[in-house]
Amino acid sequence: MVEQLFTESLPAVKDFTSPRAWAFSLIGIDEYLRHSEGDCPANDLRKDLTNRLVTIFDIVAGPSWTWFENGLTYDNAKLAHALIVSGRATGQTDVYERGIQALRWLVGVQTSIHGQVRPIGSNGFYQRNGERAVFDQQPIEAQSTISACLEAYRATADLWWYEQAQRAFDWFLGWNDLGLGLYVPETGGCRDGLHPDRANENQGAESMLAFLLSLAEMRLIQNTAIGTQRAGVASTIT
Repeated sequence: MVEQLFTESLPAVKDFTSPRAWAFSLIGIDEYLRHSEGDCPANDLRKDLTNRLVTIFDIVAGPSWTWFENGLTYDNAKLAHALIVSGRATGQTDVYERGIQALRWLVGVQTSIHGQVRPIGSNGFYQRNGERAVFDQQPIEAQSTISACLEAYRATADLWWYEQAQRAFDWFLGWNDLGLGLYVPETGGCRDGLHPDRANENQGAESMLAFLLSLAEMRLIQNTAIGTQRAGVASTIT
């Protein structure tokens, strides 16, 4: 039933115009094709969506702005994540390398002078050649960064990517601009973000899912040899 629903939804994806919708679709298609490799429509759609992301990257990216769009908004890392996944799965080195290049640039943009993760603020975002919004920082940005960096780590075996994922996870636990934890042990929830002077005390579903997905991915990677050696804070949270 799940496979049927997935395949029936694929034609609608062709009409998507959002690069983030393309990226999420590519990540889903990759997971599907691991079990149904011979599905021609899914393979064709992956090729089409991958080409779309590569095209906008090649049009926009430059030496000082290595990105797909002329602005950084929300859930940014998913764009790079999609090219890493798709390029690796199809053996297209040029696609994969664009994803790695873009993600490395994004990690640099999202690192403060103190070495902490500083997600792009949703109170204005960050337009090319414009002023970057520092706040409000959202859990979804940390989660997408973690997921993309762990994919890069699996693809390259470069420990640096694991370390970037761990730094992004530590953002939830207080290693951020305000030194405030977003994860709430008493409730198992996650605060909705960082304002300039305080944490947003609301604990919405999106934020909680962002934290739980991040925790699950960090624990999963820690089952590998490298993760066992570098078991981080995530392994202590219940």
